[in-house]
Amino acid sequence: MNLALRDVRRNKLRFVLTALGVGMLLGTVIAMTGIYEGALTDALALPRAEGAALWVVQPRTFGPFAEPSRIPRDTRDLVRRMPGVAAAGAVTFQTVQTAVGGKPVRMFLEGYEPSRPGGPPDLAAGHGLTESHYQIVVDASSGLGLGERVPLGPYRDPYTVVGLTHGMVSSSGDPMAWVNLLDAQALQFAVPPPLQRRELAAKRNPPTTADINAVLVRLEPGASAGAVEQDIARWKHLAAVPEAQEEGYLTLFVIQKMQQQLGMFMGILITVSAVIIALIIYTLTMDKLRSIATLKFIGAPDRTIVGLIVQQALTLGVAGYAIGLALVMLVKDRFPRRVQLEPRDLIVVFAIVIVVCLAGSVLGVRAAVKVDPAEALASG
Repeated sequence: MNLALRDVRRNKLRFVLTALGVGMLLGTVIAMTGIYEGALTDALALPRAEGAALWVVQPRTFGPFAEPSRIPRDTRDLVRRMPGVAAAGAVTFQTVQTAVGGKPVRMFLEGYEPSRPGGPPDLAAGHGLTESHYQIVVDASSGLGLGERVPLGPYRDPYTVVGLTHGMVSSSGDPMAWVNLLDAQALQFAVPPPLQRRELAAKRNPPTTADINAVLVRLEPGASAGAVEQDIARWKHLAAVPEAQEEGYLTLFVIQKMQQQLGMFMGILITVSAVIIALIIYTLTMDKLRSIATLKFIGAPDRTIVGLIVQQALTLGVAGYAIGLALVMLVKDRFPRRVQLEPRDLIVVFAIVIVVCLAGSVLGVRAAVKVDPAEALASG
């Protein structure tokens, strides 16, 4: 007689409702792992798409994604003439907020030089920038379509959407957009005329729109990235950050807080799941103490009874995991952020569920082991 299977059949509604509740909790845990993996993929998509071996930025900074970096535009020409450098491109990065058709649109905007390193990856529709002003390439997640007019800047100059990408968003989930470097500099660094006049009257140099945030460097075949990095730092007094290190900075300084927060919530939800499983298994065990006493009376060893209780806990946990995973698979494409389920994360969560089930069965096991076989002869 399998008490676990018999008890599940006898208490189908309670078991199904409990498995559904545990499944929703575990589904949230699975979704959180997918959200983190998706955020990491989104954050690293842009630097990887640039295809740069080195990022030249302001000295003593960690790159344009971790903190502000501002260097003169002519830095690109200086770096391009360095030995081992095959190509160099000036870029800027900024977050812009606008409205199209009465709907708010927030984008992470890159300014680049079309003939140099930088710019969007393969386009899903349309074409790249063909004019020096007032054209924009955006990611399809922005909801914008080809030919739409996007007002940008303090004077709301209209930019025409000429190209669309797919799956390119920033670490904060904002869709990416690309404009010509000259337009991006004007949007980021332009100074209103009254401020220019005030700075000139005070005999101070007004801010310039000739600055950039970084220079993307591609190396010649066989060139040493370490040697070029040292030469740039020594002779040009700049910081040259390798691509892998830039990704590390982005992960450490931008994504780490999200990882810690998601990890905290995952821990809370797993703890709640363990408590629920423990209470349900304990309740089910207490309901069948008479049957357990009967088993002991006819000579069943404790390991058999313990195995039945553990089996019931594992059945509940595995069923909850399956329900949670199925729910996430059904709705993951409707999340506002990318949900990327990695096999290794699913295996880790499943292993945690098994451990939680084993731990949750402890109360039921203790109650079952303490049952006196004589209770089987007690009157109802």
